[in-house]
Amino acid sequence: MSGLGKLHGVGVGPGAPDLLTLRAVRVLEGADVLALPRSSDFGASMAYRILSPVVARRPEQERLLLTFPMSKDPDRVRPYVEAAVDKIAERLSRGLSVAFATEGDPSLFSTFVYVRREALRRLPGLEVEVVPGVTSVTAVPAVSGLSLADGQERIAILPATYGVDDLTDVLQRFDTVVLMKIGPEMPKVTEALTRAGLLDRAVFVSKATMPEQRIVRDLRAAEGERGDCFAMVVVTRGERSGLLVGEAEASLPGSFEKAVNEPEVS
Repeated sequence: MSGLGKLHGVGVGPGAPDLLTLRAVRVLEGADVLALPRSSDFGASMAYRILSPVVARRPEQERLLLTFPMSKDPDRVRPYVEAAVDKIAERLSRGLSVAFATEGDPSLFSTFVYVRREALRRLPGLEVEVVPGVTSVTAVPAVSGLSLADGQERIAILPATYGVDDLTDVLQRFDTVVLMKIGPEMPKVTEALTRAGLLDRAVFVSKATMPEQRIVRDLRAAEGERGDCFAMVVVTRGERSGLLVGEAEASLPGSFEKAVNEPEVS
């Protein structure tokens, strides 16, 4: 199919506007249509909140708000994805370029994964560009002073909102475990960490790099938290299997570097 516009999936990072990449800014400013996901028909777009301070607005650029409910039920989410692609495909068919702005990175637990798949199904020959963004998986260690991995260590990344029934097993098999989108699972997370003897090796971070950033190093103080999709827990076993086994970080369980400008709750 000729004459199609180009679809861009653009990661706008974890929250701080100055973490957008130069490429992200260029693509977002140059697109004919800025597609902005939101969680309800009456809510604001978090992606737009992140990008708006650094992306220049062109009067002729369309801002297209698209609703994607926060749900794990495919039957509930699918109609919204299809409705969003209806609007995006109509504009692409007119030769307009569409930049879909997504929090974090477009390839990691992003609605863009579904949008891209459906758009390619409907529009054979569609050109798609993915602009990677800084993810919360790397932003959380940055603000909390953690190291994710050294040498041969293994990392597991899990969406906690889908349940943590296998967390105990995962904690035994991986050196670092990143639990994204904590949601209401915090009590179960705390329970699993306590059983594994790793409660003191975990850090809770909410809204990393945002003005509302919150860091809790003693998870007992966060046990009653009802996290959201911006809340994460990172667990580092401290039994280093990397190149420098037995170095300072391994010998100081529960001790972490102090991050700069860190709003901390203990």
